[in-house]
Amino acid sequence: MSWHELTSTEQLERLIEDSYRHPIAIFKHSTRCSTSSMAKSRLERSWHFPDDSFPIYYLDLIRFRQVSNAIAEKTSVEHQSPQLIVLKEGKVMYHASHHIISVNDIPELV
Repeated sequence: MSWHELTSTEQLERLIEDSYRHPIAIFKHSTRCSTSSMAKSRLERSWHFPDDSFPIYYLDLIRFRQVSNAIAEKTSVEHQSPQLIVLKEGKVMYHASHHIISVNDIPELV
């Protein structure tokens, strides 16, 4: 699994555009939350998608809260932490938070 760091709203705009070529995933992580750390660990163990056709981006929402707010605004998905959002063709195909995050639910969507 290769994490790509998401650090700016400009980068978020590019990712949304990229989602028209291939799906993208964004994991919103709170470095202060044990539940978020457990969800991140589960993702790392179960993520099996090829990076070139389905990259996953990591957002440290403590450091980049404005990016997290922009994600909520652009996707109409209420902010949660931890949270996984999958975009395809500019649309949210999957979103889940906390213990509900499951990589097993994603393949049928992408």
